[in-house]
Amino acid sequence: MDAPDRGAAGWAWLLLGLYFLSGVAGVTYEVLWVRMLSILFGASIFGVIITLAAFMSGLGLGSFAGTWLARRFSRPLAVFAILEGAVAVFAFMMPGLFASVDALLNQVAVNAPLSEWYVLQSVVAFLILFVPALALGTGFPLILKTFESTRIGLAAIYGLNTLGGALGALLPLLLLPEVGWVVSIRLIALLGLVIAVCALLIALKTGPLAGRSGDRSGRGQAPSWTTLLTYAGIGAAALILQLGWTRFYGMILLRTEYVLAIILFVFLVGLGLGSLAARHISLRHGLGWFPLAAGLFALASLWGLPLLATWADHAHFDSLADAMTAQLLALAVLTLPTTLILGAWLPMLHRHLAQEGGGTATMAGAWLYGANSVGAALGVLIAGVLLVPYMGTAATIVLAALMLFACGMKWSPAGKAWLALPLLLALAFPVATMPPVSRLLPEAHADSSDLFVQEDILSITHVVEQPDGQRLLLSDLRRMDASSEPTAVTVQKNQARLPMLLHPEPRQVLFLGLGTGITAAGALDFPHLRAEAVELSAGAIEAADAYFSPVNDKVMSRIDVSHDDARRYLRATAGRYDVIVGDLFHPDLVGRSNLLSIQQFRRARQRLRENGLFVQWLALNQFDTRSLETVLRSFQSVFPQAVLFIDGFRLAMVGPNSALGGAPSVLANLARMDEVRQQAVTGGEGAWTWLGRYWGPVALGSGPVQDEWAPRIEFSLPQLRYTQAQDMNHLIQRLLQQRPSVEMAGRTLRVPPEKREQFERAYIASELAMRSMLATLNGKTEEARKLMRFAYDANPRDRWVGFDIADSMFASLEQAASMGMDRRQALTRILSIRPDHAGAVKALWKLERDAGNQEQADNYLLYLRELSPLDAVVREEG
Repeated sequence: MDAPDRGAAGWAWLLLGLYFLSGVAGVTYEVLWVRMLSILFGASIFGVIITLAAFMSGLGLGSFAGTWLARRFSRPLAVFAILEGAVAVFAFMMPGLFASVDALLNQVAVNAPLSEWYVLQSVVAFLILFVPALALGTGFPLILKTFESTRIGLAAIYGLNTLGGALGALLPLLLLPEVGWVVSIRLIALLGLVIAVCALLIALKTGPLAGRSGDRSGRGQAPSWTTLLTYAGIGAAALILQLGWTRFYGMILLRTEYVLAIILFVFLVGLGLGSLAARHISLRHGLGWFPLAAGLFALASLWGLPLLATWADHAHFDSLADAMTAQLLALAVLTLPTTLILGAWLPMLHRHLAQEGGGTATMAGAWLYGANSVGAALGVLIAGVLLVPYMGTAATIVLAALMLFACGMKWSPAGKAWLALPLLLALAFPVATMPPVSRLLPEAHADSSDLFVQEDILSITHVVEQPDGQRLLLSDLRRMDASSEPTAVTVQKNQARLPMLLHPEPRQVLFLGLGTGITAAGALDFPHLRAEAVELSAGAIEAADAYFSPVNDKVMSRIDVSHDDARRYLRATAGRYDVIVGDLFHPDLVGRSNLLSIQQFRRARQRLRENGLFVQWLALNQFDTRSLETVLRSFQSVFPQAVLFIDGFRLAMVGPNSALGGAPSVLANLARMDEVRQQAVTGGEGAWTWLGRYWGPVALGSGPVQDEWAPRIEFSLPQLRYTQAQDMNHLIQRLLQQRPSVEMAGRTLRVPPEKREQFERAYIASELAMRSMLATLNGKTEEARKLMRFAYDANPRDRWVGFDIADSMFASLEQAASMGMDRRQALTRILSIRPDHAGAVKALWKLERDAGNQEQADNYLLYLRELSPLDAVVREEG
C-alpha cells in the first residue's frame, strides 16, 4: 500500500464518523423539506411524496454521476467535501428561496384549479429539491472510492450512514418547536459545513489516491441493465411500502409529528442494521430466501394491522414518551423484518457481483445504490398518483410485497422458492382491502358497519353506521364530531348560528370545512343568504350529499362547495364575506395546526367585508392551557378586538374586522325575521341565551404564537391525551377567572336597559353550567347537580343546561322505576324540561305501542322522525 493510501486508512474511522453525521444531516434536510412543502401545499402527504421523489431521484442520479467523478479525480474525498458544503450553502439560502417561489406562484397561478396548482407546485418544488439531493447522492460513490483501500466495505459505509439518517428523522422533533423551520434548516446547514470542512482537511492530509486518477478499469463498469432494472424494482417496492405504512400506521397511531418521525426512524434503523448484518449471511441463503421472506413479512405487516389497531385502541400510557416507546416497538415488530432484508440486499448483491466479476467491483455498489434510489423515486410517485387513489393503500402494499418477491427471485439460486407464489397470493387476497372500522377501532366501533369508504392520496373517509342507525363521518379514522345523533346535529348547527347571529345582516358566508354539511345547514334559515364552503376531502363532499342529507337539510343543493385547500382558497378567491366560519378539527394532527396560525388568520381577515367577522371554533378538550393561550394570542395579533364565546365544550374565537356589534347587531338581525324563523336561527334558545355565552375579550399580552414557519402546538398537544383531566380542570379554571363581570359584559355588548335582566340571567346560567362541568371533573357530583339546577332556574332555554338535567334524569330512569315512580310520568317530566330529548321520545313511543295506544305511539314516532331521521326505529317503522 502506498503512503497516501496508508494515510487514508488511518483516517478511515474518523471519516466513517463524518459520513454517519452526513446521514444525520441528509435525512434532517429531508424531514425539514417535507415540513416546508407541507406548508406550501397545505397537505402533508404531498410534501412527503414530492420530497421523497426529489430526494431519492437526486440520490440515484447523483450516485450514477459520482461513479464517473470517482474514476476521474484523484481526490474523491475533496470532491465529496465540496459537494457537502455546496448543499449546506444551498440549504442555508433555501428559506428565502422558497418564500420567493411561493410568492411568485401565488401571483401567476393561485387562481388555477386545485389539480393544476398541485402539479405546478410539484414540478417547481421537485426541481429545487432535486439539486441538493443530486449533490448528496454524488457523494456516495466518492466515499466508496475513498474507502476502497481500507478494510471498511460498502455494508458498513451504507449501514452507518443510514443509521445516522435514523437519528436525523428524530432531530426535527427537538428543533422545530424550539427554534422554528428557518433556524432549524440553518443549524443543520452549519452541521453540513462542519462535515465539509472536516472532510476537506482529511482529504488534504491524506493526499491523492495513489494510481487512481483516470482509472477506467473494470472496477468502474456498471452491472447489467437487467440487474439495475430489477434492483430498481426493489427500490420502488421499498418506498411504496414506506408510503403505505406511513399512511396506515400513522392513521391508527394518530398522525402526529411524533408518530411520523418514529415510522421513518424504524424504517431507517432496519435498513442500517440489515446492511451491517449482511456480512454474517451467506450469499446462497440470503439471496435464495430473501425474496420469499421479504414478501411474507410485507404481507404480515397487513395481517398485523387489526392487531395493532386493537392494541392502540386499548393501550393506556402515563406519558407521551412511554407511548412513543411502545409504539416504536410495535412498529418494529411489524416492519423491521422486511426493512432488515431490504438493508441487507445491497451489500449482498455487491458481494455477489464482486464474486462474479472476480474483484471488489467498488463502483458496482454505487450503480446498484443509484438504480435502487431512482426506482424508489418512481415508486413513491406511482404509488401517490396512481396506486393509492385507484387501488387503495392495502392493495398497494400487497403489490409491493409481490414486487419484492418477483424482483428478488432474479438472484435466487433456490428456484423452488417460486413454488411459494401461490402461498403469497393466498395470503395477499384477504388483506388486499382495508379492514372494516369495526376491526380497526374495536373499542369505539365494534358493532358498527361501513356504509362508505373513499380513499384518495389526501385522506381516507369512512361513513359508518352504528346499531342504533346513527352515522359517523370519520376522516383517517378520527371522529371529527360529525355525527347524525340529534344532540351532535344541534351542536354542529350552533357553529353556524352564533357567527350568523352576531352580524347585523349576513348575506354571504364562507365555511372553511364542510364535513357532514350539518354546520352549514345551521345558516340556511337566515334570509337572503348566499352560502359557500371549501373542503379538501372529496370523500367528505360525497358523504355529505349521499349519506347525511337527512340531517343536513339537503344542504348540498343550497350551497356552493369548492373542492380546495382552505388556505389556498382564501388567497385565491376575490370574494368578500360578511361571515367566515372555521370548523372544528384535531389540531395535533399533522398539517392541521397551520389552520390556527397567524398566517391563516390574516388570510381570513383579508377576505372579510368592512363590518365582517371571522369565527374559529375550538374544542376545549383538545387543548391544554398553554396551547390554547398560544392560539388565542395568535388570533388576537390579527384581530385586536377579538372576543370569546363558549357553547358547551366549544370555544368560539370571534374576530371582527372593525368592531363587534354586540346586542344591537343581534337584535337588528332578528328584527328582519318573523317569530318562527327567529326560533329556527337561534335553535329555540333565543337571542339572550346566545349573548349570555359571551366570555370576554382576548387579552393575553406578549408570548408565543402559532406561526407556520415556527410551529408550537402540534408538538405540545400530543402530550395532552396523557394529562387531559388535570389540564382540562386547569383550563376551565383559567377561563372562569378571566370572564368579566355581568355588569361589564352588559356594557361591552351594549345590552338595552329593558333587556338587562334577560341577559343577566342567561349570562349567569352559562357560568353556572361551566362551574358544574368543573365540579364534575373534580368528582363533586352532588355539587355539579345543584349548580346545573340553579343554571336551569336562571335560564331554562339554555339547551346545554336543560339537556344535562334531562340526560341525568333519563340515565336514572331504571332507578326511579325501581323506587315506584311511574315510568310514563318520569318520561313526561324529562320532556317538560327538553321536549326534543330523542331518548325520552323513543321510550314513550315504545311504552304507548306496548300498551296498545297506537294513535299516541304514532304521534311519538312522527316526532322522533323529525328529531332523529336516521334512527333505526324510525327506518324500521317506515
